Amino acid sequence: MIRQWEVAGQVARRTWVKTLRRPVVLTFSLVQPLIWLGFFGFLFQRFPLGLNAPATDYFSFLAPGVCAMTVLFGASQSGVSLIRDIQTGFLERMLATPASPGAILAGKVAADALRLLAQALVVLLLALLLGARLSPTLVSLPLGFVLLGLFGFGFSCLSCAIALRARNPETMGTFVHLVNMPVLFTSTALVPARQMPGWLEAISRFNPLTLTVESLREALLAGQVPVRADHWLPLVAGVALLFLAAERSLRKHA
Repeated sequence: MIRQWEVAGQVARRTWVKTLRRPVVLTFSLVQPLIWLGFFGFLFQRFPLGLNAPATDYFSFLAPGVCAMTVLFGASQSGVSLIRDIQTGFLERMLATPASPGAILAGKVAADALRLLAQALVVLLLALLLGARLSPTLVSLPLGFVLLGLFGFGFSCLSCAIALRARNPETMGTFVHLVNMPVLFTSTALVPARQMPGWLEAISRFNPLTLTVESLREALLAGQVPVRADHWLPLVAGVALLFLAAERSLRKHA
């Protein structure tokens, strides 16, 4: 009898191998956040934030936001590789095996989420080299990245669900551009909520990227363990719903 956790592991391994064979994807997804970090970080370095945190300069404030942005941009393109598998017929062959669609999906999005976490860590290290003042602890840093991984996992599921319905890269490109920018600019990734207009601040409270970024800032700037239930519960619930939606689309595709 086939073991589904082994299926997920093999799918994850294949996903990583495919990514390593296309280094342009890794390069672009790292260069783009660094451009944002450089331009925004140094351009608004003297912008007064007025935050009650050990590191109050804008560059340090921006570093966790750019880490989350790295995951957002990368996760939104997770479905692109799924479309290639549809076009080549590989996905149909996988679904024709005893492997469950849930295991196939879990292996793919878990591999993407872990890759994006590794890239976010590289961005964070480069931010430190450029002068970001961060104070994470051995407990707060891993928990902050767990939340970041949850966000990446959920958004990858959303991208895969869209890809299974669209089945063409042009529609996926539209999804990436129409979703990424509104999610980014209605969050606190680039500016604190108190500096936003009232209506935008109200929207940002319900943005999952805001929940992720705020927890990551608590972990990285103040060294606080991110354990707020109003951050964890919505993210966990959202990830579960998006995974079930993507799995349902995958079963219909079979």
